[in-house]
Amino acid sequence: MKDTLQKILEEARQSLQAVTDEKTLEELRVKYLGKKGVIKEFLGQLGSLEIEMRKELGRIANEVKDEVERLLEEAENRLKSLKREAKLKEGVVDISLPVKSFPVGYPHPLTLVTQKMVSIFQSMGYTVVEGPELEKEEYNFDMLNIPKHHPARDDHDSFYVIEGWLMRTHTSPVQIRTMLAKKPPIAVIVPGRCYRRDAVDATHSHTFHQMEGLVVGENISFADLKGTLLLWAKLMFGENTQIRLRPDYFPFTEPSAELAVTCPVCHGPGCPVCKHTGWVELMGCGMVEPTVLKNCGIDPSKYSGFAFGLGIERVAMTVYGVKDIRHFYENDIRLLEQFRA
Repeated sequence: MKDTLQKILEEARQSLQAVTDEKTLEELRVKYLGKKGVIKEFLGQLGSLEIEMRKELGRIANEVKDEVERLLEEAENRLKSLKREAKLKEGVVDISLPVKSFPVGYPHPLTLVTQKMVSIFQSMGYTVVEGPELEKEEYNFDMLNIPKHHPARDDHDSFYVIEGWLMRTHTSPVQIRTMLAKKPPIAVIVPGRCYRRDAVDATHSHTFHQMEGLVVGENISFADLKGTLLLWAKLMFGENTQIRLRPDYFPFTEPSAELAVTCPVCHGPGCPVCKHTGWVELMGCGMVEPTVLKNCGIDPSKYSGFAFGLGIERVAMTVYGVKDIRHFYENDIRLLEQFRA
């Protein structure tokens, strides 16, 4: 049995001297020193021998084990040395060379417009809130005073998922969620993605972005709405910007208005952006309809409020002179490169 131990040691020495990679080294470690390795297997056979012989062979087996461990360490150091030499032959990085620059992404124009508008309204004291894109029909239509027969509720105009649920057609349902969760005073803006069954063309898309605004409190008047939107327009487009409000109709506001601003491109004389009128229509707005306040448990005899909503793509197209809304969704690097930081 002593010859067996000597044979194991000699075989291990030859194998470890010839090893050239870490994988083979680990396989040899397991073969000789593992739980099911040859040395453990040898020691397991000593139980049937006389005690003196068992002690003698156990001592020799431990010596063989120690020698194999030394040979393994020696082989490991040799592999490390070979790896260092190979790396040195490849050469080292010249730290005097200029750093290679990597391509960096650019902010999307819709992101830039959204961030600017959010910053403006936050400076006025508004809080940013969000809501689900998959929305209850009750919040998207009913509680906003939109009747059952309204064409916006038809299947050909909205994306219904299951009965009573649809992809929100505007950010207005977040107004409802906000008023149900929080009592006045309220001043929030709601940027987000919306969905409608619109045919895609230069000015329409089935998926688009809106920003909603809502203020509810005591003694809120139409004058507050006008002053807020005039300040927003001046901060958004320039100090000389003026606004125009014309009567309009929305089920959830009364009175309602359509807001236009003096053209940010030509500033009045007329150009293709404003269709040579000097004005660009940007949003609908108005005083919150009392029925909507009642639906949310707010007393309209004590509180009043105003709301407004605008398309972010519409603002971006006006600001940057983009003539086709589809450019925003095509990931064309030629468009995005124009907005590098």
